[in-house]
Amino acid sequence: MNRRNFIAFTVVAAGVGYGAGKLLPKTNSHELYLRPPGAVKNFEALCIKCGQCVQVCPYHSINLLDITQGYSNGTSYISPNDRGCYLCDLFPCVLACPSGALDHHTTCISDVLMGIAVLGDVNSCLAYKNENINQNGVLKMLERKTYNEREEALKETIKQRVDNECDLCVRLCPVGDGAIAMRRTKDGANLPDIKEKCVGCGVCAEVCPAQIISIIPNKKYNEIYKEG
Repeated sequence: MNRRNFIAFTVVAAGVGYGAGKLLPKTNSHELYLRPPGAVKNFEALCIKCGQCVQVCPYHSINLLDITQGYSNGTSYISPNDRGCYLCDLFPCVLACPSGALDHHTTCISDVLMGIAVLGDVNSCLAYKNENINQNGVLKMLERKTYNEREEALKETIKQRVDNECDLCVRLCPVGDGAIAMRRTKDGANLPDIKEKCVGCGVCAEVCPAQIISIIPNKKYNEIYKEG
């Protein structure tokens, strides 16, 4: 596609997306699916299902919902327990979106709000149990096929942590200790602590060997973690 055709496609796609957003019915999908960074409130209505965000994602984190999802069929989403969003510089998925479903004003991590992480069964947390990372616990990530240096570097980091204390959720969080950090509990154990700057990217959910972390889409920290 040459530049002229691309611009024409973008204009038409944006028009189609805007029109569809006005005409089609709304669903509660925003409560069900974790969307790519920069997703606007009426994402489902504006997403034209072109799949361009999927194509440019270097971590292969973004997928399209299949036909079993009905009205949401073809819209993009992230399954954090399979692959989280690593919040790339310049957000290529946002830049590739031609319809406005991903807000082009999303330029830095502080602009992102995908959801919020929550811990499930803390008694299964390896850090809390003071257990090291077992290779079988991260085998899915170690056996995953890689397509570029970023994915290979991620795999190597996980590989080097095998037989060491588990802190993958903290170590690999693309936001940093403002989003998740280890804290010492009253009984002297370590436990991940979700903090206010968590944007719900889902990396912690992906790399948790015990799979006890989940992401609640489109929720803010204060909506889940009440003061006191």
